[in-house]
Amino acid sequence: MPVIECDPEAAHERLEAAGVAVEPGNTDHERWRATHDGATAVAYDGKVVVQGAQPARLVGLLRDDGGGRAHVYFDGAARGNPGPAAVGWVVVTGDGIAAEGGERIGRATNNQAEYEALIRALEAAADLGYDEVAVRGDSELIVRQVRGEWNANDPTLREKRVRVRELLERFDEWSLEHVPREINSRADELANEALDG
Repeated sequence: MPVIECDPEAAHERLEAAGVAVEPGNTDHERWRATHDGATAVAYDGKVVVQGAQPARLVGLLRDDGGGRAHVYFDGAARGNPGPAAVGWVVVTGDGIAAEGGERIGRATNNQAEYEALIRALEAAADLGYDEVAVRGDSELIVRQVRGEWNANDPTLREKRVRVRELLERFDEWSLEHVPREINSRADELANEALDG
């Protein structure tokens, strides 16, 4: 359960600027609370406590220490094509893993799951405030479609590619490369754990 030492009013403003609804606290000790992407932040004097299974994106919005460069890894998995699907993603800096996540996304094709994993990873990196991202994934199709080297004929994949390009525009600099599965092992592990869980 992350605890962020901060000015709760400044954190409140950052959340509202990001479009997150902030509500009054439930007790006399709570200044406010907000829910975003499966996690809840509760503000007290001088700190905000984040609870939930996927706190990384909410923590990123609350912190005021953004900037810098991150490496972003993504992977999607589907059992059947389409079938039950899940995503995994990791945001890494020189200090180690800044955030990671894995979750089921319902029924999807493998390519749809790969795109959804990339979207979740980029949203997390944007929420964490990074200026530059070096994105890595083991799906050559997704990498080449996003870079504009291959066409996306499937309408669903085209829509997801548009969303990815919109997210990439949030960064001052970005790169996207295809890597072997062993380099993408943590994202792959998170996607499969979510699918098996």
